Amino acid sequence: MLDITEIVIHRLIMPLQMQFETSFGVQTDRDLILVEACTRDGFVGWGESVAMSSPLYNEETTDTVQAILTRELIPFTLSTKWTHPSEFLSKTAFLHGNHMAKFAVEGALWDIWSQQQGLPLRLAIGGTKSKVEVGVSIGIKPIGELLSEIEEYNGQGYRRIKIKIRPGWDIEPVSAIRKKYPNVPLMVDANTAFDKRHFPIFMELDKYDLMMIEQPLPANAWEDYTELQAQLNTSICLDESIHTLEDALRAIRMKSCRIINVKLGRIGGIQAALELVPIARQSGIQLWCGGMLETGIGRAFNIAIATLDGFTLPGDTAASQRYWKPDIIIPEVTVDHGEITVPTTPGLGYSVHTGQIQRYQKTQWHFRP
Repeated sequence: MLDITEIVIHRLIMPLQMQFETSFGVQTDRDLILVEACTRDGFVGWGESVAMSSPLYNEETTDTVQAILTRELIPFTLSTKWTHPSEFLSKTAFLHGNHMAKFAVEGALWDIWSQQQGLPLRLAIGGTKSKVEVGVSIGIKPIGELLSEIEEYNGQGYRRIKIKIRPGWDIEPVSAIRKKYPNVPLMVDANTAFDKRHFPIFMELDKYDLMMIEQPLPANAWEDYTELQAQLNTSICLDESIHTLEDALRAIRMKSCRIINVKLGRIGGIQAALELVPIARQSGIQLWCGGMLETGIGRAFNIAIATLDGFTLPGDTAASQRYWKPDIIIPEVTVDHGEITVPTTPGLGYSVHTGQIQRYQKTQWHFRP
């Protein structure tokens, strides 16, 4: 039984180790929300919202998450009897969308439940891998800096390099990388920055032996995705397009992609991911876990979900030190030759450093039944 007696919202501003540029713009810090849930029997669970401060990736923002948590999700969670965290997805379906807000609470429930069972989160959700392969995502930057970073991360053993692209910054960086690193596993991510007029660019990129082209077109350009995928040898990966299982089924039915990037906040949480895995497996769709510049709390969930058998490609969960100095977990996430060893202690597997949370904290709110 998950007898929740208190929920705390922590709002933090955490500076990034380096600026991160995508087609959305430049990010130098993370304005984020953590959810801390406490039970009558003394367990404490943590969740993280991955919403951005502005509605650039999707419609949710840190402010909207705070509002939905305060007005809807936390009062509902405190007034509801919970026997298992898998109930959260269906019981909150009456609140449309707001998946990142929902995941922040659902994650805390999964953390508590797995602690109560004495299980690491990996085993609580049915994961089988003791180590997960990871890649690294590199933002838009001058080619010299880009090549230097790739040399560094390739030397550290990361299993895949992802670079961000946008119109006018597409073929040139890929060509430069392939000239210097002809065999490095490489993919590109456009974050919806292109449209049908840019099909010739992707026909050219198709020549560079890429693992995938991630979200090149607007999220709802379903017919255009089907047309583009039919012309490419390179697999299209959908990210921003997939918010629900229905979206995934539509992509499969229309043959709009061959790969789906699973971000727990975008699709509504762990239970949604668990329901997606068998659908993808039956349809021959490959899955991998993307990243949203999470703290160590969010990374712990990404690591756990990547242990599921349906996740077949390296994820975006780089080491903590790449983004944070320091992170808010102990120990921090580390990568050894492109792999993360999955923690074995109950729950998330990492201790939350409350002192560091206080260091970055902007404000907090307490809620009780």
